[in-house]
Amino acid sequence: EEGEEPELNSHESAVVKTMIKGPAATQGHGPRTGLITPSFGMKGNGSASVPRGPVPARPVPQPHPKDEDTLVQMAEHIPAGTRTPMCAHCNMVIRGPFLVAMGKSWHKEEFNCAHCRTSLADTGFVEEQGSVYCEHCYEEFFAPTCSRCQAKILGEVINALKQTWHVYCFLCACCQRPIRNNTFHLEDGEPYCEQDFYSLFGTGCHGCEFPVEAGDKFLEALGYTWHDTCFVCAV
Repeated sequence: EEGEEPELNSHESAVVKTMIKGPAATQGHGPRTGLITPSFGMKGNGSASVPRGPVPARPVPQPHPKDEDTLVQMAEHIPAGTRTPMCAHCNMVIRGPFLVAMGKSWHKEEFNCAHCRTSLADTGFVEEQGSVYCEHCYEEFFAPTCSRCQAKILGEVINALKQTWHVYCFLCACCQRPIRNNTFHLEDGEPYCEQDFYSLFGTGCHGCEFPVEAGDKFLEALGYTWHDTCFVCAV
C-alpha cells in the first residue's frame, strides 16, 4: 500500500535582520554602497542596499562659475592728504598716496608678492600665513587642486572622499546638482544626493513606504521588505 503524501505547510515565517554598514560585498551579493556625511572633511561609513533599477545615463557636467567666496582681494587706493598713516612694511610715515589692504596701510611700491616680488597695487592678491601673494604664486604653492576639473581652487573648498573639489564640481551623479555640505551616499564610487540615492537604490518598507536605512532592523516576508515594527498583525 502506497504511503500518503505529507500535507504541505501553508504557513510562512519571517526572519528579522538588521541593515548594517560593512565592507564591500562578496561575489553573488548586492553591491556595496557608502554613506558619507560630508563636507568640509567629515566622512562616515558605508551602508548596504539593494538596487531597484538601472542607473540613468549621467548628464554632461555644467561648467562651474567663478569660485564662491573667493580668497582674492584688491587693495584700496587712498589719495594723498587724507591722513598720514604708518606703512605696514617699513614702519615709516606715508606722506603721499597709499594703499589699504588687510586693515593696514602700505606704500604703493612696497606692497608686493612675498615670493616673486610683483607689485600687487593694481592686481588681485591672496593672504596666506600673514604674507601676501599674487594669484599665480598662491596657486603654485598653496591652492589645492580640484579632483574633477584639475584646476586650482581659489575659493570655498569641498573636502570629500579624501579629495578636494570646487563647490560646483562635487555633484550628484544623477541630478548633477552641487551636494555642498549635505549628506550624500556612495554607489559604485559615485556620489549621490540623498533623494536620488533612495529613489534609485534604496530599499523601501512595504508597510510605511519609508526607506530601510543602515542600522534599521528589517525582515523579508510575502515578497516584500518591512521594518520590524511595521510587520504587524492586520487585525
